[in-house]
Amino acid sequence: MPETGSAATHTHRYPLLSRGRRRRLKMRGVVTARYTRLVAIGVLCLLIVGIAIALATRPPRPDARRSLADSLTTLAAGNYSAARTNAQAAIKAVPTLGIAHAVLARAYLELGDGLAAEAELARATDAGLSADRLHQLQAHARLLQGDPDGAIDEAAQAQPRYAGYAVRIQARALASQGKPVEAQAVLRALLEQVPTDGAAWTDLGRIRLTAGDVGGASVAAARAVTLARGEPAVLTLQGEVIRSRYGLVAALPWFEAALQRDAYYHPALIEYAATLGEAGRNADMLAATRRALLARPGSPQALYLQAVLAARAGRIDLARGLLQRAGGAVTGLPGAMLLSGSLYYAEGKFEQAAVTWRQLVAIQPLNVTARRLLGAALLRSGDAQAALGVLRPIGLRTDADSYALTTIARAFEAAGDTQAAAQFVDREAGGRTASAAIFATDDSVGALLAVADAASNDPTYVLGVIRGQIARGDTVGAIARARALVTASPGAPAAQLALGDALGVAGRYPEAAGVYARAADLSFDEPTMLRLVDALGRAGRAQDAAASLALYLSQNPQSLTGLRLLGHWQVASGDWDKAIETLEGVRRRVGNRDGGVLSDLALAYAGSDDGAIAVRYGNAAYSLAPMNAAAADAYGIALAASGNVGGARQLLDKAVRLAPGDAVIAGHRRQLG
Repeated sequence: MPETGSAATHTHRYPLLSRGRRRRLKMRGVVTARYTRLVAIGVLCLLIVGIAIALATRPPRPDARRSLADSLTTLAAGNYSAARTNAQAAIKAVPTLGIAHAVLARAYLELGDGLAAEAELARATDAGLSADRLHQLQAHARLLQGDPDGAIDEAAQAQPRYAGYAVRIQARALASQGKPVEAQAVLRALLEQVPTDGAAWTDLGRIRLTAGDVGGASVAAARAVTLARGEPAVLTLQGEVIRSRYGLVAALPWFEAALQRDAYYHPALIEYAATLGEAGRNADMLAATRRALLARPGSPQALYLQAVLAARAGRIDLARGLLQRAGGAVTGLPGAMLLSGSLYYAEGKFEQAAVTWRQLVAIQPLNVTARRLLGAALLRSGDAQAALGVLRPIGLRTDADSYALTTIARAFEAAGDTQAAAQFVDREAGGRTASAAIFATDDSVGALLAVADAASNDPTYVLGVIRGQIARGDTVGAIARARALVTASPGAPAAQLALGDALGVAGRYPEAAGVYARAADLSFDEPTMLRLVDALGRAGRAQDAAASLALYLSQNPQSLTGLRLLGHWQVASGDWDKAIETLEGVRRRVGNRDGGVLSDLALAYAGSDDGAIAVRYGNAAYSLAPMNAAAADAYGIALAASGNVGGARQLLDKAVRLAPGDAVIAGHRRQLG
């Protein structure tokens, strides 16, 4: 049958056409097959190269012995976190390597994790390591878990080669049981045998510092630094001693040195963060607390410090949440109790604030700040009589502050005793007229002596006897007993302060200043600074007083008390511009409710010929305390600077009537004419 249609005709006319098409189809298939083989070969080559690279870059299989050696090296170098990681690598390579479990336990102990250490010690014995080699480590683990009795029992079973370690744990356990004298005796006996034991010197320094013997702690810490400078625990202790003796800024390099050894050493991070916060470096403090939480997730101390930061920023809910997350580990600490009560007070929960602060006053009855706050909370909650009972010891002091006197006056008024209220209003209006006073006590000297005799090994009870003697007017006996206490505890700043207070009450300010200077060399905190500055001023050593304040502020630049005092002195010396700079900084932090700051600002602006601003501050100060002679005086001077001589004369007349014996106010009135 002949072909039909166009296709057949086309093929018939061009017979070579179909042959060429077949040839092209065949060639295309050949090219495609070759291309596919080339791609496959290329992919296979890439796969082989990738496998080779992976094999070349793959970390070598852990060598248990090498990792164990690295762990021991880093442990000896003070990098406990790295030692932990290296020991874990050794265990990963050979899980049954008992010595690696023991080394990991040692790293956990240095990092303060007693529970994890005890678990690793159990694994070490399961792996065949003799339990006799581990008693000192078991003792340490028990102590970290709050079992001092168990720690002492385990330490007693330690082999002689580990006796030094065991004795140190025994001493720590005794100290945790409230037996610091016995603990120090144990360590001194050890150091007589092995005077180069840096760890023993560290423990001795720690126990002395906790007991308040800053001088003794300083000696021990210095010796420990000489013998074991690479240990973070040693550097941290030295930082704490330096902070007590010289101030915040001087301590920071020691904490930083500890963190250079182990960037995640938790005790150093906590002390570093706390010091940064007190120095006003809040951002750095936050960073340190975050690192502490990485080192120890859920760290109560770090959470507490973050709560402090949140409270400073006015974020009450956040602060409360952080404090609750910190849990019971910080609940009983004075700082946490003070913060918790402050948060309740800020929320208007005065009853809860009073409950919290009452617990604080129970454990720190001489804490003036806590008593002042508790009295205010009780008054706001409607219990005026309870407020008066709490504030009475402050009201008896000749150096009672304006806030406490005002709160006492309001409590008497709420209780219906307007006459007593008026007396305290008059005292507040007159301003503070005496230097820092020793806390009065209602106990008889005989009762106090009985308590001190019953605790003859603890010289701190003698402080109560000295306070009782001063309260009863027996300054001669108080001075003699205080001197004996200083002889018995020369490194305790509390003993030096007691002697200085007794000398001050007797009016022997030059001698008191020397004693306070020795106390400041041991613990240059705010109460000591105020005593020293006051005694130097009363002894006629104004330049030394100014130098002492300047030194304190160089180490504690955020101290409101120190800055207030500096601003007041700058006003008194006529250094108006510096006074304004200092006092405005204080006002921005405390607000416009501090009459003393507002009065000094009024004087400073008046002195700098800015009468309008001076009047604004003078009016604010006078509105807060219209019966305060200093406020009336400052307002009068401000009015005079603004050209209102008539108003100034009326206020200065009132100031003279309120404080007839004040030579400075009388001088201002005479200048006005």
